[in-house]
Amino acid sequence: MCGIVGILNIDPSAPPRQDTLRQMLAMIRHRGPDQFGIYLDEQVGLGNARLSIIDLGGGQQPIGNEDGALWIVFNGEIFNHLELRAELEALGHRFTTHTDTEVVLHLFEESGPECLSRLNGQFAIAIWDRRQRSLFLARDRLGVRPLFYTRAGEVLIFGSEIKAILADPRVRAEIDPVALDQIFTFWSPLSPRTCFRDIEELPPGHFILARDGAVRLEAYWQPEFPVVSDSTPPRSVAEYLDELRSLLLDAVKIRLRADVPVGAYLSGGLDSSLIAALSREAGQNRLDTFSISFSDPQFDESGFQRQMAKFLGTDHQVVHTSHADIGQIFPEVIWHTETPILRTSPAPMFLLSRLVRNRNYKIVLSGEGADEFLGGYDIFKEAKVRRFWARQPDSTRRARLLEKLYPDIHGLGSSGSAMLAAFFREGLTEVEAPDYSHRIRWRNTRRTRRFFSEDLNEAVRRDPAGGQHRVFYPEKFPQWGPLERSQYLEISIFLSQYLLSAQGDRMGMAHSVEGRFPFLDYRVVEFCNRLPARLKLRGLQEKYLLKQLGRECLPPEIWHRTKRPYRAPIHRSFFDGAPLDYVRELLSLNALRSAGLFNPMAVAQLVAKIAANRPVSETDQMALVGVISSQLVHRQFVDRFPQVPVLGDGDDVKVVHRKRERLPSS
Repeated sequence: MCGIVGILNIDPSAPPRQDTLRQMLAMIRHRGPDQFGIYLDEQVGLGNARLSIIDLGGGQQPIGNEDGALWIVFNGEIFNHLELRAELEALGHRFTTHTDTEVVLHLFEESGPECLSRLNGQFAIAIWDRRQRSLFLARDRLGVRPLFYTRAGEVLIFGSEIKAILADPRVRAEIDPVALDQIFTFWSPLSPRTCFRDIEELPPGHFILARDGAVRLEAYWQPEFPVVSDSTPPRSVAEYLDELRSLLLDAVKIRLRADVPVGAYLSGGLDSSLIAALSREAGQNRLDTFSISFSDPQFDESGFQRQMAKFLGTDHQVVHTSHADIGQIFPEVIWHTETPILRTSPAPMFLLSRLVRNRNYKIVLSGEGADEFLGGYDIFKEAKVRRFWARQPDSTRRARLLEKLYPDIHGLGSSGSAMLAAFFREGLTEVEAPDYSHRIRWRNTRRTRRFFSEDLNEAVRRDPAGGQHRVFYPEKFPQWGPLERSQYLEISIFLSQYLLSAQGDRMGMAHSVEGRFPFLDYRVVEFCNRLPARLKLRGLQEKYLLKQLGRECLPPEIWHRTKRPYRAPIHRSFFDGAPLDYVRELLSLNALRSAGLFNPMAVAQLVAKIAANRPVSETDQMALVGVISSQLVHRQFVDRFPQVPVLGDGDDVKVVHRKRERLPSS
């Protein structure tokens, strides 16, 4: 696991500067503090900050092919690299390292961009072709690893994190009003937008070819589901279960490949417990597990975590998290998310990865992806209940099913179906609307926009997009079943844009910790997408097939328990008594006016409500986090971006210089 950076200058008379690349790498040294590497010629500069995991002594980047025509910097892991290497050696390719990085390079040499279909991994890739004078950038299918880019005149600048791009003096950060509007609706910008104007992310499952000033963006993979009219031969639950077990076990096995120890996260739920249990079955004799506990019992699951650790016989480590802990480290969290967020959930993950690193681990297995691909979220049940209710929209009994689904929502039980009808009825009968499953969530989240300043609202209205949110729907989307449509929206927006970024890559790599996700093995994903809906959501029982696997591997208290979403405390983390000093400053009249993003009076009313210890709704809590995190983004990246450091003499830096020369044609 690593971080990568690069500069492509169309004009060969103005080659990239080594000191700029050194500054870009210094900004992301947390991603790869072990070694650094730079490639330079008249047109391109590539950089790598390495976290050594495979071939510890011999895998320093950049790496070139046999004749030096291709050069690569790489962030990620290719879990099937051993099998691919054997194929490539049989074809005559010669290797100088034992890394998966070099496997990617030779596979690209063999088949160009089509090589991506062969890779089982999580990655961001940059390959410079000196013959063609072309730059190839690619990102893994689901967007586990990030990659951002921008244009500055005739220069293309890219990096694993936005702060690396901002290290180039030609780039300045400016908040994108439309992106902020999207965050306060979908929890994240819609790809390829970021919260910064003119800085884009390479979308998951896409690659770029840049040559002669042209930048071509192309998709090579996207989530697919069977169309409803397709008839497939019937299979038994046992047959599906056997295939799921086989695929998931192999996904775990190949993710244990490393030259350093591998640990595992334990949340106390089904998904992470299954991954830890399967890693034992895959031959991982020693397994350290890591968990978060909360001082607030409303969020704590440590009892289930201890039970699972005892069942597995692991050396179990816990980071104990209080409200104060979350509030105190929140500015660091936002420095790493590089985007406003509406939840505090990334903060405990930041503390957890610090614990992992302090225990000398660089890799952890985790259970992300099971909920999205096997029907685990309440939003899938909610949509199913609303569709059932829509058949008899005047029914009060059908509406009360939502009361059973959300028993913990404040006031829901006492106000009964009248409140339910008012809240969930909007668009009830529009069951063919593409956003049907997510309309209630997005409408509710959009209420946080009432804190926007008039200037921000006007900027959104003036945008060429007209403030319209453009969710991408594939051509076959209307032909998929209702659950599959819901899953697509959750996968393409929430999973890739928020969960794998703000709670995943960014919180782990803040402390040089790589997360690996067996449920996101593309073979597992494509298998789950082909499953009949009844094996994912049976009635209102989530993850039906996965629970059958849990029945075989786990204690009943774990596999049979009702899913509990991972959450973290919000307003008390910032206002447990008096507000934290930085919160008071960020929410002051002067700070709000200076940033220009929010209405100071509306924010003041929210702060007064919290100070008076009055009930704070879920929407208001999300708005609070959104305002604080947006103010932090503005301060850290727009107003006070720090003086850019440089790599020092004590850093292990490999520099490869190449002058332009005539190369034999391929």
